[in-house]
Parts: sequence; structure tokens; C-alpha cells
Amino acid sequence: MRKLLTFAAALLLPLMANANNYSIGTGGQSGIYYPFGGALAKVWSDKVDGINVKAEVSAASVENTIKVVKGDMLAGLAMGNVVLDAYNGEGKFPAKMPVKVLFALYPNLIHSVALDKSGIKGLSDMKGKRISLGAPGSGTAVTSEALLKSVGLNAGKEFNAVYLNFSETTNALANGQIDAGFLVGGQGVGAVTQLALTHDIEILSITDKEQTDFKKAYPAYTSYTIPADVYNKVEAVNTLSVWNVLVVNESMSDDVAYELTKAAFENINDVRKVVKAANFTTLSNAASLSGVPMHPGAQKYLNTVK
Repeated sequence: MRKLLTFAAALLLPLMANANNYSIGTGGQSGIYYPFGGALAKVWSDKVDGINVKAEVSAASVENTIKVVKGDMLAGLAMGNVVLDAYNGEGKFPAKMPVKVLFALYPNLIHSVALDKSGIKGLSDMKGKRISLGAPGSGTAVTSEALLKSVGLNAGKEFNAVYLNFSETTNALANGQIDAGFLVGGQGVGAVTQLALTHDIEILSITDKEQTDFKKAYPAYTSYTIPADVYNKVEAVNTLSVWNVLVVNESMSDDVAYELTKAAFENINDVRKVVKAANFTTLSNAASLSGVPMHPGAQKYLNTVK
């Protein structure tokens, strides 16, 4: 990873693609990234001249950010904390990455999920348990590991960690192969919705103190309450959220960034027909992630519609 990122940090090349065929990095097919990215890809392919875009299944945030830096993707969906780490050269990124934000998409919520019969009612109850932290190279894994560490639980010491994607996590919960798992996704994420229809589940609330301590160390996060009954028979849950964004290489031309942003917002209703989370994708929310500059081309478009 270190060698790859060091190499990637040195690349400030224009976007690399075969002819005008590009990809947008998403995530696993059971999350929200995949349909969201697919809907954006269709809009861009239909509305932006000379560009054909397809959605690419990936391990999500970290992988997408790396591939954008390398020029292997036109854009990628990623959690804001991961993009902030990339921009600052922190966390999984040992050097500053040449990244910019096209625009913010929707808030991701931390879902800490266990079966009701497990007896796990809070983060501290995960001590000594087998926990899925998310897919390798995902924003979920970055977030869950940091959250548990902030409450004194370290992977491999205080609990046994496994790294599974959304559908693998919920399947493992259903089959009793793990005690709890993290899914960091939009409100109503499909994998949790499906699990709640077949099993009595607990989505753990994060206490006020736990939230305060975590937000001091990771200011990209904010408090969020998932309303009751978003998931079958689950009461309101106090948790944390972080904005998802479209990450692009800073070397993307201003014209391309402008046209992609323009097409997305002028056709956002088409995206909303596919994924409800796009209701959060508005002009007023476009700059919701602080700490990482927006691409000048995207900012130019926003300036024209203010």
C-alpha cells in the first residue's frame, strides 16, 4: 500500500482512459454507491458529449481514491473522511494526494449492527467479540476501526476483526459467524433493510460522550439520529454521519469538471428515481465537506447558478 500510494502521489497526469470510455468507482452491489454511481454514469454518458461512463464495482472509498489519483477512474464515490485523509496525507495515505471534490452527495451513517439476541447493546460490549469492520480498502473499515479504537478497543487485541463487505456482513450475522458488524452507508441501506426483515436486529446508539470524543479527533463527522422504523422494528438510533463526495484528480480539466457537475445537477431527478439518497444531492449541499477544495470547474458551475 505504501509503495502504491507513494507512486500515485507523484502522478499529476491527465485522466487516462481508452478513447473516451471512463469508469466511476462505486462499491459493492449491496450498498448505495453502486446504484448511485450507475445512475450518474448514465446521466454523464447521455448528456456530456464525447464521454461514455460505466459504473465499476470496487472496495469503495480508499480504492476509488487511489484509482482516481492514478488516473484509472474518471471519478469515484468516497467518504469525506477518506478524501480528507488523502488530501492531507494522513491515515491510509502516507503522502498528500492530488485530489479535489466535484460535489457532495449524501451523508453516510454509521450502522453498528448486531442481532438482538446477541446481548450487544453498545460499542463497549464488542470487547472479546468477532466483529466485521467492513470490506478491505473501504471507508467503512477506516471509520469502524477508528471508532472502536476511540473507545479503547483495538483490532486483534480487544476483539477479533474480520473484513467483510455489506452483504457478507449481514449474511455472517444471520448465520452466527460474527457477533456484530459495521455498515457505513446512507439511511435505508439495503443490506441492513433486508436483514431487519428476517431477523430482530439492534443498531447500536453511540453515546454523547463517545460522539464528542470521536468528533474531536475526526472533525469531518457530525451527530445524526436515524428515525424510528427506518429499519423494521428498530427504534431511533443516535449515531454519527459523514458526507460522501465525488472525488476527482486535481488534473481534471476545468471544462470537464464543469460539464460533469452541470449535467449531474440539471438531471439530478433522474438519479433520484434510482436512489433516494440523491435527495440530499442539492446545490446547497454541494460544498458540505470542509477541508478539501472543490475542483475549480465544479466551483465555476456553482457560481453560475447562485
